[in-house]
Amino acid sequence: MADLVKANGRSMRSRWAASGRRCAGTEATQVVELAVSLPLLLVIAIGITDFGTALNLKHQLIIAVREGARLASNQSTADLTNPAPASVDAVRQAVDGSLVGAKINDCGLSAAVAAQAATGLVWTYTASGCPAGTLTLTIDRGSTFLTTGSPPVTVEATHVSISYPFQWRFNGLITLLVPGARYSAVSQITTDVTMQNLN
Repeated sequence: MADLVKANGRSMRSRWAASGRRCAGTEATQVVELAVSLPLLLVIAIGITDFGTALNLKHQLIIAVREGARLASNQSTADLTNPAPASVDAVRQAVDGSLVGAKINDCGLSAAVAAQAATGLVWTYTASGCPAGTLTLTIDRGSTFLTTGSPPVTVEATHVSISYPFQWRFNGLITLLVPGARYSAVSQITTDVTMQNLN
C-alpha cells in the first residue's frame, strides 16, 4: 500500500509539474493580456455605442425641430394674442409626432401645457416624463434676424429649440472599472432651427 501511495504521490507531482510547464509558455501571458486589455476594449466599445446613440438622437431632434419650424413658418400669426394659440400648439404636436415616429421617448410632451414668457411671443413646453431629466421645447414666434444683403433687412421668423436629456451608459462602466470615478451621467442635447414666417 505504501508503494501505491508513493507511486500516486509521484504521479501527482509529475502531473502538477507538467501542467506548470504548460502554463509557463504563452498561455499564461495570453490570459494576463486579456485581463489587462478587456477593460480597455469595453470602454472603447461602450464609448462608441454611446456616442453613436447620442449623435443619432441629435439627428432625430434636428429633424423634429425642423418639422416644427417648417409648420410654424406657414401658420398664421393672427391667433398669437390668444393665451394658448392653436398655431403654437400645432408646432408642439408636429415636434411630438416626429419624436414618436422616430421611436424616441417624448417624455410626456404630448400632454405638456405651454407657459408663455412675460415678454415677446415665446412659449415653453416642459415635459418631465423622461427617466434621465426634463425635456424643454421653446417656440418663439416673434424671432427676427437680419439679412446679409445691403442694406440689411429685418426678417420675422419662428425659432424652435429643444433640450433633451441623454443618459450615458458609459458612466456605469467607468464607475465599475474605477470606483470613485466621476463621469456625467446625463447630458442635455440641444438643437434649434429658425425659419422665416411666410404668413
